[in-house]
Amino acid sequence: MEITVRPATPEDAEAVATVRVSGWWGAYPGLVPSALLHALDVPDEAQKRRRRWAEFHDDPRVVDLVAEADGLVAGWAVAGPARDDGRPDEGELYGLYVIPRHWSTGLGHRLVVAVEDHLRSCGYASAHLWVLEGNDRAAGFYQRHGWVEDGGTQLDRRGAHTLRERRRVRDLRH
Repeated sequence: MEITVRPATPEDAEAVATVRVSGWWGAYPGLVPSALLHALDVPDEAQKRRRRWAEFHDDPRVVDLVAEADGLVAGWAVAGPARDDGRPDEGELYGLYVIPRHWSTGLGHRLVVAVEDHLRSCGYASAHLWVLEGNDRAAGFYQRHGWVEDGGTQLDRRGAHTLRERRRVRDLRH
């Protein structure tokens, strides 16, 4: 399998939405209420992504990347300046998803390395991300890539549902 990582474009909106929805369905059953999973809609998410593209990419430190497996988008990551109060000098990996049938193929690895390289090129010495509590697969993946828990937690409110997340940090100087 040939893996290529490249910047995403607005034309990738549907493929990115597909990756994200597939990733949620692969990773989160039993961790999030089924109503949240059933509410996911690829066309709706793609439309929102297209509509907000310019706004979201106003800051040149934001990067959207897709990973292609043999020419088809099978993974996606997005990162940029930290959005958390009190962490203005850090980068943040906002999200990384891979279509489940491509888990453990190297796509996620290539995406996280590309994100780390991008954040370094923006001058960040450290970065953080949030992992849904109980998502042991993701926690292990990030641990193997040097992202360690620092004890931080947050609540992600999605309508009537609240999800608990745990922060992981990465020293980008190593």
